[in-house]
Amino acid sequence: MRGHGFLLASYVPGNSLLHRTPLAVKFLLVFACGLASFVIVDWRVSLAVLGALCGLFLLTGAGIKRLWGAVRPLAAVLLVIGLFQWWQLGAPTAARIVLNILVCVVAASLLTATTPVQQLLDGVVKAATPFRKFGADPERFALTIGIMLRSIPYIAGTFADVRDSARARGLERNPRALVLPVFITSVAFARQTGEALAARGLGEAED
Repeated sequence: MRGHGFLLASYVPGNSLLHRTPLAVKFLLVFACGLASFVIVDWRVSLAVLGALCGLFLLTGAGIKRLWGAVRPLAAVLLVIGLFQWWQLGAPTAARIVLNILVCVVAASLLTATTPVQQLLDGVVKAATPFRKFGADPERFALTIGIMLRSIPYIAGTFADVRDSARARGLERNPRALVLPVFITSVAFARQTGEALAARGLGEAED
């Protein structure tokens, strides 16, 4: 099974300013970009913010190829969204919406590209600790995110491999040849993950 990224850039070891920035500050950056996507009303401002974030991403040493790898899975969706919004609301609004989505994706990729997964999960546990008084389990929450980060690229890679195999047999237009193998592989992966968690006494509800 070959590896595939999905939406966000994977961690790249380095010693850039962003690598050394405290995790809380990077969390705030992602939150601020998400908030800005609702506040910004001018596509030119969105473009300037996106340019600044892309510049920061390149300064981390991750490279343009990894940045494109984080954005590429969204390209078709963004094209459809952009065309629909252009038809409904005009070109400036369409550009603003698409650019704001890219701002959020690049900001999140900055976080994942400069933060090891374990440090990211530890930060999630720390951030969720105050909610323990309301019955939340920060460790279980971080575990869920960790499984998601591992599962999505695996399933995306499974689909790509099955698609390539179907294309080689001339079955790329056969939904059954695409969906059924991915479904079986995904279920098997989910069962293996569940068994691994159970063997470690994780994932079970407390009495």
